[in-house]
Amino acid sequence: MSNIGLIIEERAANIGNFMVGRLLPFRQKRMVGPFTFIDHMGPAALNKYENLDVGPHPHIGLSTLTYLFEGAIMHRDSLGTEVEIQPGAVNWMTAGRGVTHSERTPAYLRKSDKFLHGLQIWVALPKELEECEPSFHHINGEDLPQWTLENGLQFKLIAGEVAGHKSPLPTYSPLYFIEIKSTAAATVKIGDELFGESALYILSGAIKEGENTFGPKQILIANNAKLCEFEMEANSTVYIFGGEPLPEERYIFWNFVSSSKERLAQAKADWMQGNFPKVPNETEGIPLPDFYIDKTP
Repeated sequence: MSNIGLIIEERAANIGNFMVGRLLPFRQKRMVGPFTFIDHMGPAALNKYENLDVGPHPHIGLSTLTYLFEGAIMHRDSLGTEVEIQPGAVNWMTAGRGVTHSERTPAYLRKSDKFLHGLQIWVALPKELEECEPSFHHINGEDLPQWTLENGLQFKLIAGEVAGHKSPLPTYSPLYFIEIKSTAAATVKIGDELFGESALYILSGAIKEGENTFGPKQILIANNAKLCEFEMEANSTVYIFGGEPLPEERYIFWNFVSSSKERLAQAKADWMQGNFPKVPNETEGIPLPDFYIDKTP
């Protein structure tokens, strides 16, 4: 019997001047554990006239996780952070009571051909930490826990804690975000290490679960994390993510996440009135989209 309760396909979404594949939230599944939002960026080939330019925009009530497969992004935020993220590294920004940041193609790449490919993820904060002080952490790829099994499967723990390994990212609730790569066909049996809700994202290659085969650009939601077992085809890459669900419902309004609709309304007003902190060396912020102006959380 299959352990897959729901299959979510990527849906096209525009984040300014760049198209992404949206995976979460989904109308039938708003969250997986504390994970509230996942965008698959690219793979996109950008010429010398095309660049990623996501200007200053605000967040509250969440941590953002950026993980690249190809390319580079310059991150700037209202904490004064200015750091370039490259493939294999992790940017982890906790918005808490409010932060503003921008994401752009680095200056040295802006007039050349380049690729951009990666994941952008939002993780909701526990209710008691939704208004915490903002913070930012950058972790190099070599500092993430990595291990290889006898069947050749290569594991990397990007965030959280699992199988006796712990990522250096400062997460705030029990969760996991795991990368698994195969060089030959092999069986993954990791259910005993998982907890809460879990899902699997196929980046490349394919997996077999029961009598079914699944390919890229799909999220498979497990009925039971403890029954997580599947076969990876050769040269495949998948991500398993999830954790303990938060006890309260979370609401999303534009770039804001909160357990309180009133707090979302306040964040909307603060952004429209210019009350969020500014990003050094940036000028114009992204205006609240027209869709949200007359909409209440």
